[in-house]
Amino acid sequence: MELNALATFNIAILVLFLGKFLNSKIGLLRQYNIPEPVSAGLIMCLLTWLIFAVFGTEISFNLQARDVLLIYFFAGIGLNSDLRSLLAGGLPLIILVAATVVFMCLQNLVGISVASLFGLEKAIGILGGTTSLIGGHGTAIAWTPTFRDEYGIANASEIGIACATFGLVLASVMGGPIANILIKRHKLEPKVVKQPDVGFTEEKEHSTINVYSFLSVWLVLNISLTLGTAIQKGLGEAGLQLPLFVCCLFGAIVLTNTVPRFFPKMKWPAGTKSLALISDIALGMFLAMSLMSLQLWTLAELAGPIFSILGVQFVLAFCFALFVIFRLMGRDYEAAVVCAGFGGISLGSTPTAMANMTAVAKRYGAAHKAFIIVPLVCGFFVDIANAVIIKMFLGWVG
Repeated sequence: MELNALATFNIAILVLFLGKFLNSKIGLLRQYNIPEPVSAGLIMCLLTWLIFAVFGTEISFNLQARDVLLIYFFAGIGLNSDLRSLLAGGLPLIILVAATVVFMCLQNLVGISVASLFGLEKAIGILGGTTSLIGGHGTAIAWTPTFRDEYGIANASEIGIACATFGLVLASVMGGPIANILIKRHKLEPKVVKQPDVGFTEEKEHSTINVYSFLSVWLVLNISLTLGTAIQKGLGEAGLQLPLFVCCLFGAIVLTNTVPRFFPKMKWPAGTKSLALISDIALGMFLAMSLMSLQLWTLAELAGPIFSILGVQFVLAFCFALFVIFRLMGRDYEAAVVCAGFGGISLGSTPTAMANMTAVAKRYGAAHKAFIIVPLVCGFFVDIANAVIIKMFLGWVG
């Protein structure tokens, strides 16, 4: 039984409301920074699994709107990517980016190795690698058509979402312990920083939400999508195939780093509340639709391999942060906080990384450098590098 696009959209809205209610009532969900659409979406997919188990009825959803929301979300990321701010991180930023790229390659190699041990397609290892872990739910679902159509993994969406969801939980419980170990072992203390790392906001006149500010952001996003579509077509004619969401990300980055330079008096939507609102709605609805449509019964035979891949990935990420990232970032308190954030990057998402660092900073003290570098790495460079790395590894195993 397939529910049409309108019914799917409305159910997704209800899932978001349910997620908000659950997270407000269950402290454990807030403690591990579980997104509202994830907590409620999993309940919805459990319900569809129960219906299948009892009545033998497979419930599916029309996800056409979800794919559009994904593109809007990544275009919003691109519009907030000012190259001048990306360069502000200096040498530590370059070092962390390089180390993260090395880790991403190791993560895919581990996924491929464990998948091979179970006699599975090597592409499943990549799906259980950077595609779903560093990439998160959005990247996993965005690459689903490639894994399904080109590599014959029919349940690619279910595998990717499952790995991303459990990875999010593992990332949330990893960051704090890593920082605690390093701070106590090396007796680290924070430097005095006047400007707080968390909780400081600067209101701007153009940040107020109204009808026209909302419509102007929507228009710029649509222009980004148009440019991204043209980029995808041009790359396709040159023999390079990239997902549309990646091309729209590039398109938005091009616009946000050129248009304001030529028209300095123009109120560009980067960093505005209107853009944040559209991005939040797009991501929330996207995740809600993705998780509630998860068909758990298709994962039964892969439960062992999936948990094995995640277990090995957890050990790899923990050790890499503890023994590599800490040394490369200077072996000081700031480095320990960066390691907590890296725990979020390696298996979770940007919000998980920020939540990990915030928890450490609230307990031990401010870490100004960490709060500049980590968001730049996981909010910009990782998405671009991951698209290239996934494509490279798929070509290797294909």
